Amino acid sequence: MSAPAAPLLEVRDVELRIGGLHILRGVTFDVREHEFFTVIGPNGAGKTSLLNVLSRIYRPTTGSVAFDGRSLLDVSRTGLADLGIARTFQNLALFEHMDVMDNVVLGRQRLMRSGVLTGAVWWGRAHREETEARQACEPLIDLLGLGAFLNRPIRDLPYGIKKRIELARALAVEPRLLLLDEPAAGMNDEETDELAGWILTAKQELGLTVVMIEHDMGMVTRLGDRALVLDFGTVVTIEAPRAAIADPRVIRAYLGDETAAADPTATGNVALDIPGDRARKAKRA
Repeated sequence: MSAPAAPLLEVRDVELRIGGLHILRGVTFDVREHEFFTVIGPNGAGKTSLLNVLSRIYRPTTGSVAFDGRSLLDVSRTGLADLGIARTFQNLALFEHMDVMDNVVLGRQRLMRSGVLTGAVWWGRAHREETEARQACEPLIDLLGLGAFLNRPIRDLPYGIKKRIELARALAVEPRLLLLDEPAAGMNDEETDELAGWILTAKQELGLTVVMIEHDMGMVTRLGDRALVLDFGTVVTIEAPRAAIADPRVIRAYLGDETAAADPTATGNVALDIPGDRARKAKRA
């Protein structure tokens, strides 16, 4: 019998302190290649801080992070794209005055080698690379159903379409690992369901490994293979999403001991985020 493949992403004993705040506490987990790994937890649990460590925005106080056997702590933030790691953010960072294709092509800048001068005058290598980049992005436009919006300025498009464009731009990096920071933030139920379908399609068609932070538990249970639950920067559990959100420790983390004890079924199976955060904030206040 062959030995199991090494994890694509390995996080070991990560601690993060910023000023007087102890944000992450001994966080350890692995992500297997082609896995859809989700990270959930109440507001303030350290989820985005963890993603910031993975994407080199923060350097952990102690611990290690490795991608495909290589330490990410030795890689610059801009060097992550060269390794095949891309990320989206909670807040859109699209160029509103540009059209869809121009925004998506920006994701391929790491693959383009034109200098500033040739890029400015758009001749020779710059012209060839721009043409090749647009051709390479056309399959992503088709994959994510953006063809009908191709030549329209971003500012004229619905929010749900903008989220899809942001996803396409991240995919233009040709990543092996895609980091998604609350992709459904600000979206209604219909938009969330639609985006979930596009994310799953991209993962399957492109053979991606995905790490996703998300508050929408319906999206987590639909897409995720496993869920890591954080609370106060500490790992509560790592298991299948439906098992994770039914774990009494997770329910307590979202609702607080008193609420969970009074009504252990209060969370249902998809609504831990809103009532949990309200109860948690009230308890801490």
